[in-house]
Amino acid sequence: MLIDQSARIGTEEVRKAAAVLRKYKDGKANLERRVVEDERWYKLRHWELLRRTSGQQNPEPEPASAWLFNSLMNKHADAMDNYPEATVLPREPGDKESASAIGSILPVVLERNEFEDTYSNCWWKKLKHGAGVYGVFWNATLENGLGDIDIKPVDLLNLFWEPGINDIQDSRNVFHVHLEDNDLLEEAHPELKGKLGGDSVDVAHYVYDDSVDTSEKSVVVDWYYKAPAANGRKLLQYVQFVGDTVLFSSEDYRDPETGELVYRERGWYDHGEYPFVFDTLFPEEGSPAGFGLIAITKDPQLYIDKLSAAVLQYADLAARPRYFISEDAGINEEEFLDSRNPMVHVAGSLDERKIQPVQMPQMDSIVVTMLQMKQEELKETSANRDVSQGSTGGGVTAASAISALQEAGNKSSRDMIAASFRAYTRIDYLCIELMRQFYDEARSFRITGKDGNYDFTDFSNAQIREAEVGADSVGTPLFRRPVFDVKVKAAKRSPFSRISQNEMAKELYGLGFFNPERAQEALGALQMMEFEGKDDVMEQVQQGQTLLNLCQQMGQQVDQMAGLLQELTGMDMGVEEPAAGRPQAGGSPAGGGVNARAAQAEKRAVTPFMERLAARSTPDMDTGGGV
Repeated sequence: MLIDQSARIGTEEVRKAAAVLRKYKDGKANLERRVVEDERWYKLRHWELLRRTSGQQNPEPEPASAWLFNSLMNKHADAMDNYPEATVLPREPGDKESASAIGSILPVVLERNEFEDTYSNCWWKKLKHGAGVYGVFWNATLENGLGDIDIKPVDLLNLFWEPGINDIQDSRNVFHVHLEDNDLLEEAHPELKGKLGGDSVDVAHYVYDDSVDTSEKSVVVDWYYKAPAANGRKLLQYVQFVGDTVLFSSEDYRDPETGELVYRERGWYDHGEYPFVFDTLFPEEGSPAGFGLIAITKDPQLYIDKLSAAVLQYADLAARPRYFISEDAGINEEEFLDSRNPMVHVAGSLDERKIQPVQMPQMDSIVVTMLQMKQEELKETSANRDVSQGSTGGGVTAASAISALQEAGNKSSRDMIAASFRAYTRIDYLCIELMRQFYDEARSFRITGKDGNYDFTDFSNAQIREAEVGADSVGTPLFRRPVFDVKVKAAKRSPFSRISQNEMAKELYGLGFFNPERAQEALGALQMMEFEGKDDVMEQVQQGQTLLNLCQQMGQQVDQMAGLLQELTGMDMGVEEPAAGRPQAGGSPAGGGVNARAAQAEKRAVTPFMERLAARSTPDMDTGGGV
């Protein structure tokens, strides 16, 4: 790597960037505090947080019920039941082959990045903190130096943007910070020796159960910013620095072989966008992060635990009876308190007036009622009703009624999943643009077809990068850039959805939708229906209709040929049904076919005629080929 000596990015620019980073960090201080607290609630450690807030040690019971956690877990399960799958479509007919190739290799790229695990990780962050952030980068070290797309989950605590914006792309700068070992940094960048330690950027941390030592690590800052270009466009540029030392600057990077500035007039990424995609749960004005389920359900969870503590405390007192004992009762208290001692000595006579049990007042039913109300409030607030988890009440037993309740109860989950599908679409677009920019050399992919078989294909950006297609009237070159649309649907479906799909297939079959003779009316009905796999069903019906029409046409042609042959031979060429038990032509039992003797007679009659016809059609070699 060669850095331009007359660099645009130096120590002074890095110091200014660090000042902007600290300003951005101060702007998201409330978000960072909420994220750290949400993590405590997620781990059922909220009593520690409450004790720290109040400054008092509470000797009372501290139950930590998992009602809130159960809501998060159920929503996460819904998301993974509807794992996304992308279909790439061309906008012009000439790009069909390229769209098909990209659509085939895109799942392979995501699989290499273990995207399902990343998707799960970001969904947990989305539910807990309000946003899951994906980072879509180009990593030149992957594939043995060939480079490939690198998709990673990004922690909200390590990402900084301009305060007050709703879209991350509107930020003037974006900073992504991460910790790296000092020895590895010094090995990769010798210019850092003696300069590490005492970071000027203080990154917020979660409260870990284990001891995490960061004393031998330094904060590495990835600085992304948008700089204006000569043609008016904004180019995305990238700088990496530690402290005051610049490790890399895209504006100042020169090609090692040619010495030319590679990215100064082009930008770090051709798509010109920050490589971060936010998947927000509940949007919030002035922040791209939003807020999550914990923010709206921790209050009912708190009172569920407080009321549960009151019930447990009452139960504990009721389980251990207490007594009023007179001073002159003469009871041996040591023996009385020892439950293992079968005898208790008493001095003098035993009088019930000298010892009486402490009467526990009966707990008011309002306590249990309020506890149940708070539990129902949490379920309603988080849209985690009983039907969402497969249980029903009120005597509902019909399968169709249960299905309707579950579908109605899952509409909030479908809305959350739809937002994740939109984020997944943006991720796919960034991947396509990175392929367009960096896939200069062909690379091999294993493609899995619909039938489960796989094949191998080679792909490069030759078909999808911008190419010159001519010039205008004044000679200015014209360029064409293939554009694709990405449509996302659920690749994985819940078992209940698959059962419903199978029941619909059996119902369509029972109604005769796959009967070729009723194809026209079946297609009319299918046009008005909406379900998963509708296009495949319509294709099957159309194929059956086409096959029926073809068979009918072939039957008509056979009848015409039989009629023509009858005119030529004067014999009836109809098909005779053999009598029961009479062998067919070819020796098979009766049941359909041409009678063997009739077939032999027809053959004897037709053969001489065909021989005469062939003789008349033979060219006369002596007369020049006349007929």
